[in-house]
Amino acid sequence: MSDEKRTAPVGIYDSGVGGLSILSALTSLLHQERFYYVADGFHCPYGDRAEQEIIQLSLGVARHLVESGCKAIVVACNTISATSLPALRAAFPKVPIIGMVPAVKPAIELTHTGVVGVLATSATVKGRLYLDVLARYGGDTRVVSQPCPGLVERIEAGDLDGPDTERLVRACLNPIMAAGADVIVLGCSHYPFVRPLIERLVGPGVRIIEPSDAIALQTRRVLERQALCSAGRSAAEPQVHFATSGDTRSLEASVLRLVGISATADQLVWRDGALTGAPAG
Repeated sequence: MSDEKRTAPVGIYDSGVGGLSILSALTSLLHQERFYYVADGFHCPYGDRAEQEIIQLSLGVARHLVESGCKAIVVACNTISATSLPALRAAFPKVPIIGMVPAVKPAIELTHTGVVGVLATSATVKGRLYLDVLARYGGDTRVVSQPCPGLVERIEAGDLDGPDTERLVRACLNPIMAAGADVIVLGCSHYPFVRPLIERLVGPGVRIIEPSDAIALQTRRVLERQALCSAGRSAAEPQVHFATSGDTRSLEASVLRLVGISATADQLVWRDGALTGAPAG
């Protein structure tokens, strides 16, 4: 593998700021890597969109990442993973694509009550990937899949623990807690940012599982297996380039607030189904 390929950035894709939870884990584990984070803010949120629309949007963003020179792509969004991974891997067979699956299997291994809750978007809980995971690992465990309409929008707006967000989260948790769940899976990359609120509402007797560290470890395994790890020195600060098809200032503010990185985001634009803008650099 050429040095140029190994030093290329890893692309990270989400509809908005949820993928920042994955980015934080990636930069903590892979200090020597560069990253290109793309948020499709123009179309955020994806959770209530039709499957075919999500697939087409995902193909457009992935094409931009590939054309920008990314050596691998992390789909930092459960909704996109649940709907689009097969299409993405078929369209870009030479680029490793790491997706996300709600952590149902480890949750089932941890439960003592036999009931597991999954907080996710509507598209995720209806997606073939998620349904396959339930069929494969569900067994006798009762899995309560709970969509949380509106929660992504609250997080995108920066309201992580205000009264409106608390009411929304409480309403989503009620069916799960009423069923007796003792493990809750955060099945959307946005939701770790309201984990403190969720933990406060459910109390200390309920385990919370979120995927950030597992995705970072899987990304490292994939890069190692395909000889794509950067040979450069570890950087003192995260090496991340940001871009969005939405509001750049909003993304910059969210990056600083949520993961503590002072960043300048480039503007991307959708034209005839293609996402265009600055390269990863």
